Amino acid sequence: MISGLLALTVAAIFTGAALYVNVAEQPARLMLDDEALLAEWKPSYMRGFAMQAPLALVGTVLGVIAWWQTAHVAFLMGAFAMISPWPWTILVIKPTNDALLETEIGRAGPLSRAFVVRWGWLHAIRTGLGALATLAFFWGCMQR
Repeated sequence: MISGLLALTVAAIFTGAALYVNVAEQPARLMLDDEALLAEWKPSYMRGFAMQAPLALVGTVLGVIAWWQTAHVAFLMGAFAMISPWPWTILVIKPTNDALLETEIGRAGPLSRAFVVRWGWLHAIRTGLGALATLAFFWGCMQR
């Protein structure tokens, strides 16, 4: 059942990357002045998106394949948790992302800082969803 182990691996990578943002990168960037904060957030967000979106999709597909192969509900639960960051990002985080991306670096200030702080809290939900997927896939792998 290689698909289940691969799903677990991808979910753990996704979660580790997301957790790093919440416990290391976000606190460090919040120590910067407003302009440097926004200047750091913009490329970091774009690079993180480019890495995490495909991981969520691949983890979902692998979880569905593992569920199809084993009929264990844990893999379906993990797949659902893995894809959940997509609608969460599109429906909830996107307005914050858009506001930050549209703000010119020279116009950074208390409002853009507040948006970055809000973004951090919203991103923590993504981290939690990844952790749920990792635990579900682990459960599924332990059942075989």
